[in-house]
Formats: sequence, structure tokens, C-alpha cells
Amino acid sequence: MTNPLAGRPIFRMNGIGNEILVLDLRGAGVEAAPAEARAIARAPGLRFDQLMVLHEPRQAGADAFMRIYNTDGSLSAACGNGTRCVAYVLGRAGEGDALTLETDAGPVRTWRAGDTRFTVDMGAPRLGWREIPLATDASDTSNVPLSPPVQGAPAAFSAVNMGNPHAVFFVEDPQTIDLATLGPQLEHHPLFPERANISFAKMIAADEILLRVWERGTGETRACGSAACAVLVAAARAGLSAREARVRLPGGDLVIAWGADDHVLMTGDVELEFETVLEARFFTEPDA
Repeated sequence: MTNPLAGRPIFRMNGIGNEILVLDLRGAGVEAAPAEARAIARAPGLRFDQLMVLHEPRQAGADAFMRIYNTDGSLSAACGNGTRCVAYVLGRAGEGDALTLETDAGPVRTWRAGDTRFTVDMGAPRLGWREIPLATDASDTSNVPLSPPVQGAPAAFSAVNMGNPHAVFFVEDPQTIDLATLGPQLEHHPLFPERANISFAKMIAADEILLRVWERGTGETRACGSAACAVLVAAARAGLSAREARVRLPGGDLVIAWGADDHVLMTGDVELEFETVLEARFFTEPDA
């Protein structure tokens, strides 16, 4: 039997290097399963950091409900770079320059800031240890001891939830970090019951931050919008930065602003690489 996703159009995009696929299933009467997300990631030319799958909105006033898959088929509640890509695809289809998109973390507003530039309201950061979540009580989530320690990792980190859990480590030079080794160890550290996105950041100036990210369920990525937001919040809480800064990632820059209303705004560019269709053969290989 042919997979119901076969023949569906899919958009290959990137948000400053973050590899994004957008799959619009509104009106199709089908959903994507984790095994299908993994199959799409294995398909030639369709490897992704996040797969943004659109469904009918659940609430009045929303334009779509987004289900966000990582490469391993696990779910993410937030992806800022992916949300900007969705806004581009829907805007290209004539659905407007200002959208409200539902996620498991709540509604997300996004609007056009230029031809290929979009702003996403990522909402307010969650800073309580239960909200992040951490496995143990941490009275100060801006400075959490890494216990048990991990060889090669700093002794403490800042914890922030931006729709998904983030651990931010400030270091002298993120480029010297063995991310392939430390990333998986820290993602699965016992302090993080839901795993965590791991960031290594360097303050260049009060309004400029250098960042490398290991994404939960994906691995090292060229960009991560929610991580950039988490890093700005962590830096501002520690008195290292202003409440607006340019965050430099391997794929490009994002402008992050933590407003007086407690909401974090992320602004950056997107690129449409190509549009194709899902082929039936993508779903016939045994799931890894």
C-alpha cells in the first residue's frame, strides 16, 4: 500500500543554515508519524534539522497547527528558524504577512520584516527549574552546577526554556569545544529528564554573542533560533549583555530582543532552496 504522504509537496529551506523542511498537510486528512519523519530525513537531499508539519488550526484565529520533528523522529515544541520558514511558505501562497501558528508550547506570532526576513515572537522564557525542566531543585537557574560533572565541560550552566529546554555554557572560545563528544553527553545528562539543547557561547560585546549549538534529537546544527533566544536571556540574566543583541551562529546572524513585556523576539532571514514531492520509495526502507 502506498504511503499516504507520497505525492505531497515539500519545501526544502534554511533559516541561516538551519536545515528545514515544510510539509503542509492541511486538508489532507493524514498525519506524519515519527517513523515517517525519519524516513524523510533518510531520503536523498531531504536530510533536515527540523521538519515542520502543518495541520488544521485547533483554535479560532490561528492559521495552522505546527508539529515539529527532529531528525530522530522526536518532537520539539518550538523552532524559531523553522517558524520563519513556514511564514515564508505561507506568505508565498498568499496567506498574509502576519500569521499566528499553534505549537505544543502555545501560539507563536510571526510577521514579515523584509523580502525574506521575518520576526517571530517566541514568547516569554520559562526560568523555574520545574518549567525547564531540571531533575533536581535549582534555586538559581542562571547558575546551575553541572552535577555529576562531565569531563571537558564547564562546571555550571544557565538553564532556560524557550518552548524546549536549553543549557547555556559560557566559554572562552566555542570553536575549541569538542561538540561531537560533549553534545550527546550533555543532552542526555541526568539533570535533564526531557534531554536538552546544549549551547556554548562567547560574549564578544554587550550586544554581540558567538554561539555553537548541539540540538536535542538532531546533533550539531548551523543555527538554532530557540537556542539564540535562550543564550540572550541567559546573558542578560547574568549581566553580560543588554536585552538586545546580535547572535552569531555558523550559518549566519540572528537579532534577538528580550522586551519589557518579557517576550523574546527573533529576527532573521530564510532561503527557499527547492520544492519537490515525497516519493513512495522514501517510505519502503526499514526504519532505522
